[in-house]
Amino acid sequence: MYKFFFKRFLDFTLSLIGLVVISPILLLVWVLLMVANGGAGAVFVQCRPGKGGKLFRVIKFKTMSDKRDGAGNLLPDGERITSVGRVVRSLSIDELPQLINVLKGDMSLVGPRPLLVQYLPLYSDRQARRHEVKPGMTGWAQVNGRNAISWEQKFEYDVWYVDNLSLWLDIKILFLTVKRVFFRDGINAGSDVTMEPFKGNK
Repeated sequence: MYKFFFKRFLDFTLSLIGLVVISPILLLVWVLLMVANGGAGAVFVQCRPGKGGKLFRVIKFKTMSDKRDGAGNLLPDGERITSVGRVVRSLSIDELPQLINVLKGDMSLVGPRPLLVQYLPLYSDRQARRHEVKPGMTGWAQVNGRNAISWEQKFEYDVWYVDNLSLWLDIKILFLTVKRVFFRDGINAGSDVTMEPFKGNK
């Protein structure tokens, strides 16, 4: 009952309330990023696979500029992330626009994180089960290490969530997410700004 009806009801209700309550914060962050990114914009939109692998356009705040080298190639992430963007990312504020995706029904508040489209053919059959449910703004993998754990462990957590989805598990994940953000745990993998790309199973 929860998985097929009540979860969507909670997603819609809480995301709508959340967007109304934090709209002043979203506007402020948008203005700050517009200035910090030097004309590169404040919002990042990209296709990601959702439930069943169906593609949708995920919305995030853009934490990096579009600075390029002499050959026109984008500079490494560590050189493009702005001071404002670093703070926005460390507090997970860059994820907040995804409340719009939740409101639309593309995502859920809790579920496996939506990853890159190019990863789809790299999953094992077991790992691909993460797409049996809607992707989430936060998930079981995020509260158990986020970028500080391996891809293999992350996918195991995702599949475990699919098999154990419940109201109480979602409440626990939301609570732990707030705790993780407050203590800023697992934001980066080692000294890197973002986690290493998934290259398939060895």
